[in-house]
Amino acid sequence: QVQLVESGGGLVQAGGSLRLSCAASGSTFSINDMGWYRQAPGKESELVATISTGGSTNYADYVKGRFTISTISRDNAKKTVYLQMNSLKVEDTAVYYCNAVDFRLRQYRGQGTQVTVSS
Repeated sequence: QVQLVESGGGLVQAGGSLRLSCAASGSTFSINDMGWYRQAPGKESELVATISTGGSTNYADYVKGRFTISTISRDNAKKTVYLQMNSLKVEDTAVYYCNAVDFRLRQYRGQGTQVTVSS
């Protein structure tokens, strides 16, 4: 089993930045890809970005187009994945969830961290 704990969410003004962190514990040796999803009120969960063990990244199209400099990174030694979000907009308000996939393709998700962007 893998446990994921997110942190770093909060209230920020439009145009501001936040850095989310997700610390993994438990059977972390089994983790392959890690990533971030988000869910806004009344909407379905959507991918933000993923990163492989080797550091290959994948971003949702809306992230490529709107986050000026948005970076997912990973520290395998610390078993932590980060999401740096810049140029935030009101529509980025959501609960952000950390996600991990192990070598058996089992998925794990954290409890989420709230990101609120005010105008």
